[in-house]
Amino acid sequence: MSRPLYHPERDQISLPAVLDAMSDPTRLAIVLYLDRVGESVCGALTPWASKTSLSYHFARLREAGITQSRIEGTYRRISLRRDDLEARFPGLLPQLIDAAKQDPAIAALEDMVAHQDGPAAEPRRKAARPRAK
Repeated sequence: MSRPLYHPERDQISLPAVLDAMSDPTRLAIVLYLDRVGESVCGALTPWASKTSLSYHFARLREAGITQSRIEGTYRRISLRRDDLEARFPGLLPQLIDAAKQDPAIAALEDMVAHQDGPAAEPRRKAARPRAK
C-alpha cells in the first residue's frame, strides 16, 4: 500500500507557492493539458519528459495546491483544483491559463500530447518484447 499523498488544505494554498509552481514552462503545459482533458494519468504525458522529471513536476503542482492526485490501482489520476484555487484567488487560474496559451513554446509542448494516438487520459501500454531463446 502506498502512503497518502500530501495535498494542502484550501486555506493553506498560498499565492507565492502557486506562482512559483506555475513559473516553469513544463508545469504550465501540464496545467494547460489538464485544463483541456479534465483528468489524466501521469503516463499520458511521457512524450514531454522522463517519468522521473514528470513525477517531480506533478509533485510541485500538487504540493502548491494546483492539482489533486488520486490513486486508482497502479495509476495516479491528476486533475486541477479549480474550486479551491477560485475560492482562494478568484480569476487567477483562468488568467494563468489564458497567458500560457499565448506563449508559443508552452502551447507547442501541450500540443505534443494533444496529437498523440489513443485516448488522452489513458496510459499507453508497452508491447511485450519477445523473449530471446
